[in-house]
Amino acid sequence: MSTPPALQGKHLVLGLSGGIACYKSAELVRELVRAGATVQVVMTEAAAQFITPVTMQALSGRPVFSSQWDARQPNNMAHIDLTREASAVLVAPASADFIARLALGRADELLGLLCLARPLQTCPLLVAPAMNREMWAHPATQRNVAQIVADGATVLGPAAGDQACGEVGDGRMLEATELCDEMIAFFQPKRLAGRSVLMTAGPTFEAIDPVRGITNHSSGKMGFAVARAAAEAGARVTLVTGPVHLPTPRGVRRIDVVSALQMLDAVLPEAPQHDIFVATAAVADWRPATSAEHKIKKDGSGRPPALAFAENPDILATVARLPADRRPWCVGFAAESHDLVRHAREKLERKGVPLIVANLGPATFGRDDNSLLLVDAAGERELPRADKLSLARQLVAEIAARLPPAQARASAA
Repeated sequence: MSTPPALQGKHLVLGLSGGIACYKSAELVRELVRAGATVQVVMTEAAAQFITPVTMQALSGRPVFSSQWDARQPNNMAHIDLTREASAVLVAPASADFIARLALGRADELLGLLCLARPLQTCPLLVAPAMNREMWAHPATQRNVAQIVADGATVLGPAAGDQACGEVGDGRMLEATELCDEMIAFFQPKRLAGRSVLMTAGPTFEAIDPVRGITNHSSGKMGFAVARAAAEAGARVTLVTGPVHLPTPRGVRRIDVVSALQMLDAVLPEAPQHDIFVATAAVADWRPATSAEHKIKKDGSGRPPALAFAENPDILATVARLPADRRPWCVGFAAESHDLVRHAREKLERKGVPLIVANLGPATFGRDDNSLLLVDAAGERELPRADKLSLARQLVAEIAARLPPAQARASAA
C-alpha cells in the first residue's frame, strides 16, 4: 500500500519578501507541491526584483498575488480570501524589514496585510529569516523576532554559512528541502511533546587491527527515521549512532561512536535524563579480545591468525535494569534472519522490556522500506511494508499510546 504524500490536503500560502534568497523559494514551491501541498504564492514588490511572478506561477500552477488592490478576487479582498482556506502561511524569505513590519502589525502591502488578517486559530504563521549576518545579529532584529514569536509565529532557522554579500555567518535562509521537512514536521501530531527520547542507531565496528574490524550491514536508516519522527512529534531527541553516512535529522542532538563499548559509555549517563529509550542499533555481540597495534600481515603459511573474542555488554538490558527512578521506558529492536516471532518474544522476555520491534535483517538492511512486527506481552501486531519514515511515524504513535502516564518524568533541560 503506497503512503500518501506527507502534505496531502494542506493548502499553503507562501509569501516572498525581498532578498536574494528568493531563488530558493522557486525550489521550495517544487518541494512543497511534490510533498502533496497546494501552494498560493504572494509576493511583495521587493521580492519581484529578485524573481518574477511568472516563474512562481509556473511552479505553483496558480496566479501570483502581489497587490492589495488586485481586482481578481470578486470582492476585491485578497487579504481576507487568501488565508480563509489556508493550512498555514509560510514567509520564505522573511527579510529584516518584513519581520519588523510583522512585529509592528504593519499592513501597508498585501503580504503583511494577509498575515495580520489571517484567522489566528486555524492559520498559523511561519517565517524563514534571510538576511546579512550583521542584520540578523542586530538588537532591533532580535527584538522583532522575539516579538513575532510572542505573537505566535514560528521561526524556521536561519542557517549559518556563506552569504551572497561574501560574508559568512548566521542569516542564510534554510534550504528548500529543509524548509519542506520543517513544514512536514510542523503538521505532525505532537504526541511526544514534553518528552525526551534517547536512541541508538547504526552498526558498531569492533577493531581487529587499525584497518580491519567486525561489523554488520546495518545502514542506520531505520534508527535515523525514528529519531526524525520522534523530533517531529515534539520530543527532545538524543541520537547515539555508530559509523554511518547519514545526515542528522533537524533538531536532533547527535553523539557519534564506533564500538559497542563506546556506545554503552555514551548511553549510560544519558539514559536517566530521558523518558524513553529506543535501541535500534545493530550492536555487535562479540569483539576481538585484543586489537593489534599494527595491521596484521599474512605470514605465507596460509593459516589465518588466531582471534580470541570477548562478549560485548548488552546495552538494552543494562538500561532496562536501571533503578525504576532512573530507568526510561525501553523499546528494543530485533533484526533476525528466521523465526521472527519466536526470537522476538524470547528477546522481549530476556531483556525485560515492554516492547520489541522485530524485522528480518537481510530483507531490510540498506533499503529505504521495511516492515515491522511489534511484540509485547499482549501479542503481536504487524506494521505492513512502507517507507521507513512512514513506519517510524507509526512506531512513534504506538510508543506514545503505550507510554504509561507515570513514566512522563520531567525532561532534563
